[in-house]
Amino acid sequence: MSTMLPPSSSSGTATAPATATAPAQEPRETAEASEATRSTAGTDPRGAEARTAPWGTDPYANALRNGRGPLFLRRSDGWLLPLEVERWCSDAGAADLSALHRCEGPVLDIGCGPGRLVAELTALGHRALGIDVSEAAVARTRRIGGSALLRSVFDPLPGEGRWGTLLLVDGNIGIGGDPAALLDRAADLLSTGGLLIAETSPLDIDERAQVRLDDGRRAPAEKSGPPGPADRPFPWARIGTPALLRYAGACGWRPADQWSAEGRAFVSLRRPRGPRPRDRSARTSSQSAESANSTPVISSQLER
Repeated sequence: MSTMLPPSSSSGTATAPATATAPAQEPRETAEASEATRSTAGTDPRGAEARTAPWGTDPYANALRNGRGPLFLRRSDGWLLPLEVERWCSDAGAADLSALHRCEGPVLDIGCGPGRLVAELTALGHRALGIDVSEAAVARTRRIGGSALLRSVFDPLPGEGRWGTLLLVDGNIGIGGDPAALLDRAADLLSTGGLLIAETSPLDIDERAQVRLDDGRRAPAEKSGPPGPADRPFPWARIGTPALLRYAGACGWRPADQWSAEGRAFVSLRRPRGPRPRDRSARTSSQSAESANSTPVISSQLER
């Protein structure tokens, strides 16, 4: 993994490289967030139970344990969104590093998955914590040297209001199916002037759907037995950069940067200062993810 340290920024709190001894003048926010992380490590609040169910069982857990797919989000009309399990289970790539080198201060990776970003951030000298609602994801993150908790972003979290950077990559801007609500929650977690780095869809879309996890090996009608947690639909969203900027503007966020790398699109935003407007009018322009303008995955593309 790369050992290059991210550049410091006057608009955020930079973290010193990890050393054998703690820095003499460690930033207060960094120290407090780190202490909160240590004091809650290994805990599993009851509020996370309902949110962990779909991602804590097959086929997602199996895919992470095996380090490969196929794995999809399936809509009720049969449309499939491929999930890049192999990339998630690899080391951080060039596109990932383009985001990580912009991080400031202690970093919270929301929906950390198998932990490649948390592990890389730790190697870069950041204090980093991953949260995920999958036990398999948290276990793998810890196994490769990262810190992680079994939590939803909407659960109580350590260091609230003191994180320097939040990450929402690998499609995680879609968590909960309500980007505006997710932005509100992100603002609660960040310190004043903190940075949110989000990966957006390379398409100009703003979609909502009820989806479920699917390994693409069997049609729903072929599955025997009662429905399990992985069969339960849950809300998800896909949004492009224009849509994210609309939601961000309505919530008081300040655009910081936008870029692309290896075909992936990213946006960074500064946390609103002071009271934040809770305007949801931007949602009215969104379109349903069940619309016919989405490109389906045909059966010949599925691994048998």
